[in-house]
Amino acid sequence: MTASPLLSPGPATPGADPSGPLYESAVARVRAAAEEVGSLREVALILSEPKNEIVVHCPVRRDDGRWELLEGYRVQHNNILGPYKGGIRYHPEVSLGDVKTLALLMTLKCALYQLPFGGAKGGLKLDPAARSPSELMRATRRFTSALGVNIGPDYDIPAPDMGTNAQVMAWMADTYINFAEISQKVSARGVVTGKPLSFGGCAGRESATGQGVVNVLRVLLPGRGESLRGQTAALLGFGNVGSWTARLLEAEGARVVAVLDHTGGVRRAEGLDCAALARYAAEHRGVAGFSGGEPLAEEAFYRTPVDLMIPAALEQMIDAERADWLACRYLVEAANAPTTPAAEDLLQQRGVEILPAILCNAGGVVVSYLEWRQNREAETWEEATVQRHLWTRVERTADRVLQRSSRTGQSLRTAAYAEALEHLSEVYQARSVFP
Repeated sequence: MTASPLLSPGPATPGADPSGPLYESAVARVRAAAEEVGSLREVALILSEPKNEIVVHCPVRRDDGRWELLEGYRVQHNNILGPYKGGIRYHPEVSLGDVKTLALLMTLKCALYQLPFGGAKGGLKLDPAARSPSELMRATRRFTSALGVNIGPDYDIPAPDMGTNAQVMAWMADTYINFAEISQKVSARGVVTGKPLSFGGCAGRESATGQGVVNVLRVLLPGRGESLRGQTAALLGFGNVGSWTARLLEAEGARVVAVLDHTGGVRRAEGLDCAALARYAAEHRGVAGFSGGEPLAEEAFYRTPVDLMIPAALEQMIDAERADWLACRYLVEAANAPTTPAAEDLLQQRGVEILPAILCNAGGVVVSYLEWRQNREAETWEEATVQRHLWTRVERTADRVLQRSSRTGQSLRTAAYAEALEHLSEVYQARSVFP
C-alpha cells in the first residue's frame, strides 16, 4: 500500500483553558439570575458544568488523496428535561469552549420554552466553503461514526448550525441508520432534525430561527406599546438567520435599512429589498457589491440610527467599543451570546433594551421539536400547522418573560433566565438527584 501524504493539525497550546471567557461569561449570567431570584442556586451549580464533553479525532481523505485528522466535539450539557438537543457547527475556529457555551444556552432555551429536551452542541474543525461535496460527505460520515452511540433519537439529537445544512443532516442520519438495528431503522431517522423534506424533514425549518425572532418582536413590542410595522432595523450577519429575519421583518412592515456581514456593508435609508439582497448574498457569498444600496463601512453600520439592531452572526460581536457606537433602541439577539457583559452594561446604562438570545433565537429548536414529533409519529404536517405551533409556543413564552419583567423590574435577560431556571428547578425537585 502506497502511503498518502498527511495534512497534520496545528499544535495544541499547552495548558490552554478549554472553556475560555465566553463560557465563564455564560455561567456568570446564569449565576447572577439565580442569585437575583435567590432560590435557584442549586440549579445554577448543576448547570455550571456539562454532564459530558466528547472529543473525537477523525481521519478523513481529501479528494487529492491526502489525509488529514479533524477534531470534533459533542458537549452534552444537561438532560433532566429530555434527550440532549443541539446543532452541529462546521467552522475552522470552533473550539471546545464555544461548544460548551452553546450547549449551556441550549439547555436554557429548551427550559425557557418548556420543550422536552436538554441542551447539547457539537462542532467539527473545518471550513465547509473550502471542501468539495464529496469531502464534506466523507467528513460528516466519519464524524457521525466517531460519535457512535453518543447520539440517538432518544438520547442526543443533533441539528444544523453554522456551516451545516439539510444535506449534512441527511448524511448524518443515513450514516446512523446504517449502523442501527433492523427493527429501529425507521425510527432512527429521528436521530437528527433539520433534514430535507423528502427525508423526514419539517416544513418551515429553514426559516424557523428568523421566524422565531420576528414572532418574539410581535409579542414584545406591543407589550411596550409599540407596533412592529414602521420600525427600522439593521442586521449584523446575513446568513440563514439574518436573511430570513430581514425578509420576514419586511413582510411585517418594518424597514431594513442596513446590513453588514463578513464581506462588507450596504445601506438604503428607504429600506433595502431584502428578497433581492438574499438572492445576491447567496450567489456572491456576501452582501458586498449589492447594487440596491450604498456601500457601508463597519463603524458607519454600527452608528446607523435604527430602532432595532439585530446581531445574527457569531458570538460576542457586540463588544464595548461597538456598543458605544450603537444608535438603537432595542438590541435583538438573533445570534447566540452576541453581546459581551461589558457591552451589555454600557447599553443598559444608555437605556437600550436587550432582547435575550435564549428567547429570540429559539425558533429553530422549537421547529426541530416539531420535526422530531412528526418522525416519532410517522406524520408529515403542512407548513401552516408548523407555523401555528411555532407562534403559539413563542407567544406563550415571550408573554411569560414580559410579564415577569414588568412584575419584578428585572431586565428581559434576567427574567428569561429566571423562567428557565425555575422550570429546571421544578423538575429537579420532582425527580431529585440520583442517588
